[in-house]
Formats: sequence, structure tokens, C-alpha cells
Amino acid sequence: MSLNQTPRGDRIHIALFGKRNAGKSSLVNALTNQELAIVSEIKGTTTDPVYKAMELLPLGPVVMIDTPGLDDEGELGEKRVRKAKEVLNKADIALVVMDAVQGISSFEKEMIQIIEEKKIPYIKVYNKIDLNAEPWDEEHASFVSAVTREGIEELKETIGKLIPAEEEKFQIVGDLIHPSDFVVLVVPIDKAAPKGRLILPQQQTIRDILEADAAAIVVKEYELRETLEKLGKKPSLVITDSQVFSKVAADVPEEIPLTSFSILFARYKGDLEEEIRGVKALETLKDGAKILIAEGCTHHRQCDDIGTVKIPRWLRQYTGKDFDIHTSSGNSFPEDLNSYDLVIHCGGCTLNRKEMKSRIARVKEAGVPIVNYGVLIAAIQGILKRSLAPFPLYKELEFL
Repeated sequence: MSLNQTPRGDRIHIALFGKRNAGKSSLVNALTNQELAIVSEIKGTTTDPVYKAMELLPLGPVVMIDTPGLDDEGELGEKRVRKAKEVLNKADIALVVMDAVQGISSFEKEMIQIIEEKKIPYIKVYNKIDLNAEPWDEEHASFVSAVTREGIEELKETIGKLIPAEEEKFQIVGDLIHPSDFVVLVVPIDKAAPKGRLILPQQQTIRDILEADAAAIVVKEYELRETLEKLGKKPSLVITDSQVFSKVAADVPEEIPLTSFSILFARYKGDLEEEIRGVKALETLKDGAKILIAEGCTHHRQCDDIGTVKIPRWLRQYTGKDFDIHTSSGNSFPEDLNSYDLVIHCGGCTLNRKEMKSRIARVKEAGVPIVNYGVLIAAIQGILKRSLAPFPLYKELEFL
């Protein structure tokens, strides 16, 4: 992926909900002025949530999520409806699409209630006004025709007003550095990354450093010591891949701030304080404890994979105990979390902030501690306090 492309996890997620044949897919095509979604008169054409990353002018980079019909029938239909509702965990804005001639039904009313409970900004979109449906006054409502494009530009403007003003512009590292600073990034060549590419957190961090008018120096772990000696000036910060944390900590003088990509993403996407608190569970885990290791993306597993091999090995070495390890990846985050004793989550670089925070909230509601990869690895290797030193808000936490 180019550094000029906005990753899916950093795009506004706009989800469309409605009954079968309400015109959700047609509306996606009308909003984007492209034939992105399959449109058919046959009910139930969309059987799973469909994600389309795009530039939606004048709104900018977004992900449009087209969902199955809320009135889908049968056992399979119920599963599709459940999948549609799960999309709310990542939706920044919801569009509830209805046939303007038929009006609102119990399906849409139930969905709106769920959306309001989750405090998600939404618009009721009455489609098919070309079929002689007269617009009427209604709160949160827009009236459009996906066929004639009537009302589409007005709908875009309404969506634009709902886009959250970034809390609202979260930064990965830009708020920790100053113009003309330089930052050293320690980047092992990841076998899981496609040839010729850095992995997503590394790309995004480099971009954030450049946008802060600072300089990024990228080295492999075995080049770090010599690079620091040759620079002649101390970097403002060293950021490392968590997998080589201990080696990098040994090579970086104590007076130089040090942290990891994963810890930066815990702060950027999730709840770093909660994940620091969660690492305390390591001290009380019992033999046979049930642990979930979760990742937001799906990737080809290597023989020494971080989630399925390295972290379980480090846990055993650190605690001297064996655990019941479960894993999940991509969208398959478990529904029932109550049975776990600890959840260990990746940095979530491919998830949007809404979904990452939703996952953390669900784990907390289940009464289960959650910790991030980077926080866990730093704690196991005895360098957690050092890795949090760049963050004044967290380095003095009493529970460290």
C-alpha cells in the first residue's frame, strides 16, 4: 500500500441498514457514482456485509458497508441479520434505508433503537421517491432516489455534518515530537509482510512523523547500535517492533526515550490505560487459565508467528505455567467473552478506532482484563516503565 493511501482503519465507516430491496446497494452506487455494489430485483442479493474503501467527495476517504436485509428469513437469514447488526461495532455513521412508498416498519424501528442506544449518529434515508412518494417532515430524515439521483448531493452534505470532528485528530506519534526532530524506527524485515513492503503500523508511523515536520531514520535491529553511534546527535525517540524489544532496549542508552509501534497503536486506537491495567493479570493467572489472543487482521501464519507461537511461548517462560490458548483473527472476535481469564490483543492497525474501542469495552463488560501485544511484551521483558516514559499521562500510574 502506498503511503499516500488512507488505510481502512483510518477511514470513516458509513454503514447502510434496511430491509431487503430497500435499495441499499443502489444507494451505495448513487453516493459513489460508481457501480460498486451488485443490484438486483431479487430479494437478498447482499448476503454478507460488503466493505468498499473509497473517496466519497466531498467527504474524503470512507468505507461504505452494505449489509444484508434486516427482514431476511430462515435460520440462515437470522445469521445474516446478526452479522448486519455486528457492523454497528465499527460504524461511525449509520444510514437506515427505507422504501419511501412503504415507509418505516418494525425492522427499521428496532434498528434505530439499537443505533440510538449505541449513540451512533444516523440518518433515516427514504429511497425511491421517484415512485411518487412525497417527502414529509421528519427528524434525522433524508429523501432520495438512487435511480434519478434526486437528493443524493443533499444526503452527502448531511452525512458530512455527522462526521466526527476528531477528538478529535488522534496522532500516532506526532504529539510526542517537534519539527526538525528525528526519530529512529527499528524495523525487522517481517516475513508476513508482502515482499517490498513495510507492515501497516510502520507505514502509518512514518507518515505521521513526516506530517509533524520531523525526520524518520529506519534501520534493522542489528544496525541500530552502529547507527546511533554514527548519528552524532541523540534521537528524540526510538520506536521498535515489539518482537525485538529486549535487544533494542539493550542497545539504546537509557536517556533516549524508547517505545514500540504496538504501544503507540494502543494509545492511538484503543485504551492504553486499560491495557496497562490489564497486564497486572499476569501475576495472578493460574495454571490452565483460558487466554484469548486476538488479531484484527488475517495474515499468512509463519512458523514463528507472533500471536500463535511467540506470545504463548513467552507467557509460559515468564509465568512457568501452561495455559489454554485460543486465537481469533479478522472479524471473528468471539461473542462470548466471559469464559476467558485474559484477552491479549494486537495493536489493531487494520481496525478503525470505533471497533477497537468496542472490543475493549466488550471485554471490560465481561469482567475480563485485556492487554495489548506491546504492553504485554514490554512487561514480560521488564521494560514496561521505560517503554511508557514517552507518555507523561501514563508513566506515573500507581498500578505499574
